[in-house]
Amino acid sequence: MIIDKLYESVSEKGVVCVGLDTSIEYIPENIIKKYMKISDSIFEFNRRIIDATYDISACFKIQIAYYEALGIDGLIAYKKTIQYIKSKGCLVIADIKKGDISKTAEMYAKAHLEGDFESDFITLSPYMGMDSIKPYLNYVREKEKGLFILIRTSNEGAHDIQYIKDYNNNPVYKTVGEKIKNLGSEYLGRYGYSSIGGVVGCTHSDEAKNIRESLNNLFFLIPGYGAQGGTAEDVARYLKHGNGGIVNSSRGILLAYKKHNMENEFDIYAREEVLSMREAINNAVKAYEG
Repeated sequence: MIIDKLYESVSEKGVVCVGLDTSIEYIPENIIKKYMKISDSIFEFNRRIIDATYDISACFKIQIAYYEALGIDGLIAYKKTIQYIKSKGCLVIADIKKGDISKTAEMYAKAHLEGDFESDFITLSPYMGMDSIKPYLNYVREKEKGLFILIRTSNEGAHDIQYIKDYNNNPVYKTVGEKIKNLGSEYLGRYGYSSIGGVVGCTHSDEAKNIRESLNNLFFLIPGYGAQGGTAEDVARYLKHGNGGIVNSSRGILLAYKKHNMENEFDIYAREEVLSMREAINNAVKAYEG
C-alpha cells in the first residue's frame, strides 16, 4: 500500500516533507531574468530545490493554489514539478483540500489521482460529510493512492468550527478524527497505518498526546512547523518512535537563502534547512520518548 512506501521513506530519510508552495516572489531575480515564461522560472526553482533535498526528505507537498493563481503557466509548472518529483523516485502530496460530493468529487479524484496532475496522496476537507470522501476510496483500494483528511488544522481560525462541542460534548475535530480512523481501518498497511491519514497541525501541542493515542492507526501530515510557530518539541508529540507522520515546511525551506543573502545558492541553503530541521526533530523525539 502507498502508506507503507511513505512509512519506509520516513524510516530511511527522516520526517521532513518539503512544501513547494512556490510564490513567484520567492524566486531569485537571476532565474526570473533567465527564462521567458513564468512556468519555466518556477519549475527551475523547484527542480533545484528537489535535486538538493530529495535524498533527505520523506516526500514533497505541492500547494496547488500557488500555481492556479498564475493561470495556465502556473499549472504547466505544477504538472512538470509533479513529474520531476516522481522521476526522482519520490512521493508527491497534492495539497488541494477539496471537499464536495457526488459527481463533482469524482471529477476531483480523476483530476488529481490520474492524468496530468496525478499524485500519490491528496488532501481533502471532510466538512461536507463523509460522503464527500467516498468517491476517492476506489483509488485508495484499487490504484494505491492515499488521502490526508483535515482533522485539526494549525491556523488560529481552527477554533471557529473545529472546537465547537457536538452532541456528545466532544470537539468537532475529535468526532471527525474518529470517523476518519474508522474509515481508515479498512485500508491498513503492514506497519499498522492506514492509507487514509489525517492533517493535524502541530501548533496546538497541548492536545497532542490524546490525539496520537486515540488515532493510533492514522499517519499524520503535520503542518505548522517553523513559520507558523510550531517547534520540534511540538512535533515530537505527534510521532511514534520518529515515524507515523511527516512534518511539512514550505517557507522555512524555500526562503532559507534569504537569511544568508545568497540567492545564487538557494538550493544549498534549502538542503541545510532540511538537515537542521530533521536533526532538531530527531533530538526532540529522543528527549520526549526518553
